[in-house]
Amino acid sequence: MKNILVTINFDGNENLLLDKAFQLAKSFGSKIWLLHIAAPDPDFVGYEAGPQDIRDSRAAELRKEHRLIQEYSSGLKAKGVDSESLLIQGATIEMIIEESKKLHIDLIIAGHHEHGFFYNAFVGSVSAKIIKKSKIPVLLVPLE
Repeated sequence: MKNILVTINFDGNENLLLDKAFQLAKSFGSKIWLLHIAAPDPDFVGYEAGPQDIRDSRAAELRKEHRLIQEYSSGLKAKGVDSESLLIQGATIEMIIEESKKLHIDLIIAGHHEHGFFYNAFVGSVSAKIIKKSKIPVLLVPLE
């Protein structure tokens, strides 16, 4: 197992995912790829239409998320594990699958939140969608 992809959502449970990835990477000599998928920009961002303060706010948010994911990667490197961080924008599931292929990922680590029936019926679970679409093994870490 050479490459492990860890999906980072910035929901406050990152350390659980990072600890599990660290344990596996240390055991197998793997590289950890930290991936955060940011929501795509609204259609007007980057164009003349739309308020400047919304564009500025979105840019500040992306810079903050990029800085955080780089800090996580630096922390893993300081503990002796090769790590890279990526922040990309797009549709979550599709981008995870696409990046997994590009990076030759051997294992995807994702967090899993337990949701109720109505949430699952109308919104669905990101982790379940990853499992359904991925040809790569997926390790789900409970985040409760």
